[in-house]
Amino acid sequence: MLSQGRPLTIAFCLLSFRPDHPSGIERSLAALIEGVRQLGHEALVLAAGPAQAGDAAEPGLIRLASVQLPRPATNNDVLAALADPAPVVTEVAALLTEHAVDLVCWGDTLWGLGYLDAAPPGVRSALMVHKVRPARDERWHRALAAASVVCPASTYLAQEGVEAGWDTTRWRTVPNALLMTPRPVPSAGREMLRRDGPVRVVSRVEPAKGLAELVDAIPPDWNRPIELVLAEADFEFWPGMQADVIAACRAAAARRPGLVTIRPALGWRQVPGYLAGAAVTIISSIEPETFCFTAAEALSVGTPVISFDFGNVPLLAGPAGRMVPLPHGAEALWEATDALLKDARAYHAAATAAPGQVAAYTPAAAAEALLAAAASAPPRPGRPAEGALPVPPPR
Repeated sequence: MLSQGRPLTIAFCLLSFRPDHPSGIERSLAALIEGVRQLGHEALVLAAGPAQAGDAAEPGLIRLASVQLPRPATNNDVLAALADPAPVVTEVAALLTEHAVDLVCWGDTLWGLGYLDAAPPGVRSALMVHKVRPARDERWHRALAAASVVCPASTYLAQEGVEAGWDTTRWRTVPNALLMTPRPVPSAGREMLRRDGPVRVVSRVEPAKGLAELVDAIPPDWNRPIELVLAEADFEFWPGMQADVIAACRAAAARRPGLVTIRPALGWRQVPGYLAGAAVTIISSIEPETFCFTAAEALSVGTPVISFDFGNVPLLAGPAGRMVPLPHGAEALWEATDALLKDARAYHAAATAAPGQVAAYTPAAAAEALLAAAASAPPRPGRPAEGALPVPPPR
């Protein structure tokens, strides 16, 4: 049994992990790690080498000698590094044994090594799900079958799994959490922001975030400052992807000189304070957000959210947001922003409701949900033989 009556050792595995890495999965794991430690347990993080500047900020970080990745890396880089999985399986299993790990959380199917199932026999494992993978993804099937428990990061994701026809018997939602305690802006300061504050957007650099399209859609008569924080991650879908997106954003901003400012990435704990100084934030993603940390961080400080009406953002924001249909395009995001900023009563109602929308998303609550999920499932019998796992269709 996974006893919560004694301190536990919990390992988290994500090859791309580093402190302040601007990615939702990393922020999700960081909050879980914070919560695990708040509950009196020990947390470790297994990530790919080589060592990075700033690693010391996470005392439990262990760099794997068997997996070395360039930065940024692509899926193909990871697959090449894992072409012979034996060394990494051996190293991970040895580390989990050496540190007497009670529970290992694979942060992703591929980048979190979930499909390799390197947990020693008797050690529970949790597959952390931040995206429901397609049925044709063999590694996803392997990771699902191997995990003791499957932990989607939002109720939206859990429902997505049901609607896709997956057997969710072993699925237990472990909601993402915020690292910072909400500190809403007082109403007087919020009124000043409504009148004159900037629109601030914080985003990882990716085409699906719709960033250049958002800038291109700024109304001709718009005169309120707009700030974009563009954060480059240690992974991309193809070489040069992030450079292409940044170039497109800069070109769009140049067409509105003096109006749009592009800023570099912020640290995890800097983001809420930065968003507290915004009149609103806009989530312009053209693919569904399965949680959306930026929206949650904005809400935590009382900043209303404007977005498209799909994915988890409408569920997260509730009355603190304004949603528009995706087919209406980025122009509709600006129309909704302008309408909310001009309506003082509606704006303050949204700002007042915002912190309560995310108040439950604390590190300790997330860690408690993780431990409860793991305790609900028996340990798996051990790693299946390589290539022996069949690939069943979803039910």
